[in-house]
Amino acid sequence: MKALIQRVKEASVTIDGELYSKIGHGILIFLGVEKSDTEENSEKLSQKISSLRIFEDENEKMNFSVKDVNGEILVVSQFTLCGDCKKGTRPSFDNAAAPDMANKLYEDFVNNIKEAGIKVKTGKFRAMMDVSLVNDGPVNFMIEK
Repeated sequence: MKALIQRVKEASVTIDGELYSKIGHGILIFLGVEKSDTEENSEKLSQKISSLRIFEDENEKMNFSVKDVNGEILVVSQFTLCGDCKKGTRPSFDNAAAPDMANKLYEDFVNNIKEAGIKVKTGKFRAMMDVSLVNDGPVNFMIEK
């Protein structure tokens, strides 16, 4: 399971020209699910991100988690994170999980974040989405579990 996380001032998802979801200060997560991923991966990754200290304190040190700053999280499914670009010029998506499995682990991930007491919004699984964001920093991390 791969997550590209971005600390944001705001982020939103628009589908077919209509606002689908929006958050203020928090984290935008692009989540990719691979064939080898399990519920354990989903749980560990959600716990890691929920407690990851990427928000600054009064001394400009990254000491606060999204929960500490009352931030929100927007989770967007992103199977292209599972693309392998090592050979040739066209990515291979052989490692991406099948849609049913990927959706289940995506939903598990979102529920784990909710259970941590964090406000969560989502994109729409398998939809063509326009994602907008104002990156805060910029601060971006790639995390794999």
